[in-house]
Amino acid sequence: MVDEQGAPIAYATVYPEIAPEWGTATNGEGYFSFEANLTPEMKIIISFIGYEKLTIKAQDIFVSDDTIPSSFQLSTFTLREQPIALQETVIAAKANKQHNKRKQMAALLHAVYVKLEEEFPDENMRYQIVSDVRMQNENYTWGMEQMIANVVVLPEQGHQGRDSVQFQGRYCKRFFNAGKRAQADSIMASETLEHLEKKNAHKGKSANMLRRAVNAVDSGVVVHAALFGLGNMRYDFEQAMTDTRHWTVTNESEGETVLTHTQKVSRYLGCFQMTFQRHYIVDSYTYAVRRFSEHAEVKVVIPFGIKLNAEQMQLLNLLNMDEQQINKFRLKRLQGSVDLNTIYQRQNDQVYTLEKNMICDMHIVGSKKTEIPLLFKTTQRVTGLETTDVQPLTRSQITRRVKREIVDIY
Repeated sequence: MVDEQGAPIAYATVYPEIAPEWGTATNGEGYFSFEANLTPEMKIIISFIGYEKLTIKAQDIFVSDDTIPSSFQLSTFTLREQPIALQETVIAAKANKQHNKRKQMAALLHAVYVKLEEEFPDENMRYQIVSDVRMQNENYTWGMEQMIANVVVLPEQGHQGRDSVQFQGRYCKRFFNAGKRAQADSIMASETLEHLEKKNAHKGKSANMLRRAVNAVDSGVVVHAALFGLGNMRYDFEQAMTDTRHWTVTNESEGETVLTHTQKVSRYLGCFQMTFQRHYIVDSYTYAVRRFSEHAEVKVVIPFGIKLNAEQMQLLNLLNMDEQQINKFRLKRLQGSVDLNTIYQRQNDQVYTLEKNMICDMHIVGSKKTEIPLLFKTTQRVTGLETTDVQPLTRSQITRRVKREIVDIY
């Protein structure tokens, strides 16, 4: 797997459309292999954030169309670059001042809101998704987790009228560079259930109660569920449309208009600052929202710094910090940016999520000017959608721990 310049793409996701759990990820040189029983017409999906999704037939991979072996290795394919919509929005022309008049802005926001109410269904929805979370240190990808999951969305049944998102992990693969996996295994070994039980025994907590609590929280599922729940476009639009002072409008080409809502948050005497922009890419004639993206800048300043505990300090090993740096590290500042992009699909005159992707580029700054870069790239693609007779998930479905498979990528 290579890009348009011929460079290999590591940790690209590859899976049969009918069974994502059979899939795998490319290694550092862009190669991959997996076992599956496929017919020549079955589709294989290849994807990586920032590139166009590639769909090919199994028969296109092999020299022979008659016999598809159960174990195979993919030939060279090229992924084309596709920047997320937010980047296109940010470099757009300056807003037309005529459209910033409050009355005209209020009328425009109301027209978009009416269209949102019309197109976004108020019925339960059930998605099947493939969710990838990639962990990078500068330009080096050292791990990825892929989860196959079901998501049930219950419109306006969450906190303060937000949509409630229920997440059921079905299957998970963790792809690690072998060296990083060994580090992670040694670090996490101290956080076994038995260790937690002994650690909390003096607090009077029974082992059975603690065991139930640990089993009820699957950290991997929490991460993927939180990602799908981000970007509640309809709810956020409704909350923000009443104050036109924070809105601007940009006319785009090809019949699109970009509505941008900007908000600044400052708390704890300025120690916590966040500025975020929500971009609604709207059809200029019908007022239907085609895409939605967010950009946030976050800065947290800790006046005297915080000394992390021993277990937190160990995790810094995964970020290529040496022993001397770790011993001197005191958390002083956290800063970075988050870009979130959502693309929608239309089905029976209703609008549903098709894809979410996010880039989180953060920096942890400690004492002695120690700076740790943290880069996370995530992609969530919808592989199936149900809208009829969808029932909420039960508690046991939500809390059941997900089977995981560890895959070494060399």
